[in-house]
Amino acid sequence: MAFKNYILVCAGTACESSKGVALYEALETELKAQGAEADAQLVKTGCFGFCEQGPIVKILPDESFYVKVGPEHAQKIVAEHIIKGRQVKELLYDKDQAAGTGADNIDFYQKQQRIVLRNCGVINPEYIDEYIARDGYAALEKVIFDMTPDQVIQELKDAGLRGRGGAGFPTGMKWGFTKEAPGDQKYIVCNADEGDPGAYMDRSTCEGDPHSVLEAMTIAGHTVGANQGFIYIRAEYPLAIERLENAIAQAREYGLLGENILGSDFSFDIELRLGAGAFVCGEETALLASIEGKRGMPIPRPPFPAVKGLWGKPTVINNVETWANIPMIILKGSEWFSSIGTETSKGTKVFALTGKINNSGLIEVPMGTTLREIIYDIGGGIRGGKKFKAAQTGGPSGGVITADYLDTPIDYESLMNIGSMMGSGGMIVMDEDDCMIDVTKFYLEFTVDESCGKCAPCRIGGRTNYNILDKISKGQGEMEDLDKLKELAQAMRKASLCGLGQTAPNPIMSTLNYFEEEYLEHINDKKCRAGKCKDLLSYTIISDKCIGCTACARVCPVGCISGEVKTPHVIDQDQCIKCGQCYDKCKFDAILKG
Repeated sequence: MAFKNYILVCAGTACESSKGVALYEALETELKAQGAEADAQLVKTGCFGFCEQGPIVKILPDESFYVKVGPEHAQKIVAEHIIKGRQVKELLYDKDQAAGTGADNIDFYQKQQRIVLRNCGVINPEYIDEYIARDGYAALEKVIFDMTPDQVIQELKDAGLRGRGGAGFPTGMKWGFTKEAPGDQKYIVCNADEGDPGAYMDRSTCEGDPHSVLEAMTIAGHTVGANQGFIYIRAEYPLAIERLENAIAQAREYGLLGENILGSDFSFDIELRLGAGAFVCGEETALLASIEGKRGMPIPRPPFPAVKGLWGKPTVINNVETWANIPMIILKGSEWFSSIGTETSKGTKVFALTGKINNSGLIEVPMGTTLREIIYDIGGGIRGGKKFKAAQTGGPSGGVITADYLDTPIDYESLMNIGSMMGSGGMIVMDEDDCMIDVTKFYLEFTVDESCGKCAPCRIGGRTNYNILDKISKGQGEMEDLDKLKELAQAMRKASLCGLGQTAPNPIMSTLNYFEEEYLEHINDKKCRAGKCKDLLSYTIISDKCIGCTACARVCPVGCISGEVKTPHVIDQDQCIKCGQCYDKCKFDAILKG
């Protein structure tokens, strides 16, 4: 049945948490109430990416892009747009958008190129037919009937696809190792255990396009000689789990998973395994141990999982983003994919752009796009007109990129050269109000909490480094502490068992390199320029500005502010707990924070 209009409603986790479900139900109710069911089909989609503006509704065929839509807007959207054919101007992101111009004209999307996210926000991820209608499973058919395993591996090598989980290891080479490894049983594993703070790239892909992952894993199974796959995903992703389970069931029903796929002699199936949220299980050997029912702890390598992995058998492990690239490379060819990106980093990269940025969201850009383009052209600049200070890439394993490197192309080598790393794709933007010691403390606290404790360099070194940073943030630091931080960092990098411990010192080394003056201020001047370290703060009342309104005294939780009405007040510094409520309450800028 053909419809005049198609109403696409974001049904990703972010929009669902912002009344997205209620919005969908309200639109469904209004279509029935206004007799417009035959005029429009309501479609749940995955994430549109522009999370800052969610919930989002996109209407086809005129490409109207409505933002910050609530259930209360459903009646007008149906009455005006669906029935009368008139855009609801006040809901458009671009109030001057002409019908038919599309979201591609929105600044947030103009420099993006969607390969991994090609179907997110376009199809209903709960229906396999919509995936098939956009060439879904055509790559699997091509691999089974028209290509040899060696040709598939060579195609991936020629494409230059590198693992998007952080290390950037060539995907074709990894598959080749597993194909050539001896063994009558081999496995395919998808790492969907996304643990970096602020990261949601893999979750959104699984929610918005689960079949792309299933198809790619099945292609890998045929290529390397495996008949079983596992998707390891954290239990905190209920929507992604639900859609993956649904996709697996539908693929089996269509003969795309299970016995004799597409009538061939190839059989392959996929199961889900739920993780309990341990960050260390993102490390491949710890992940495999968890799938096996053991405690998620890393083991020394080599041998690598490609030749001795799950239950001691050769195993291909890639993360969600890597898998989602595979079908498009097979269909469009290595030459097409390798034409995107830089000489050593091909294709695109998905980032979760968060922090002090106007346009936070999920973005996908060609490798080589500069940080300036991401921050200012796509991200719309720093929130509140503040000054850009740094961006953290690679999460707890990465480092900061400062304003001096805004024109650095985002690729594996360029980021490593300036002390950061690609990581899985988290990008947290900081402004002038952020303290780099406080930021570094946050990441160290995270990695200390997430350490499995198996090896002493990580277990003891991480805790010691955190304690030193805590000491500095309280104004108790000494110059010798900086040398201790560096020495411990080098020891952890060289001696830790897995990537968690080896990279945990990266935020320390990066911030020491680029923001040493802030460390010196905390140690020598007992000052935090950003005002984040509470122990170094003081609040004083400027008598010339204080009119004695008593607002500050009334909100003080410990009663340390004294003074008569209409006379200047005073803060007892010995009693002050530095909560800042007086500072926030004062309307006359009479309280000095410093």
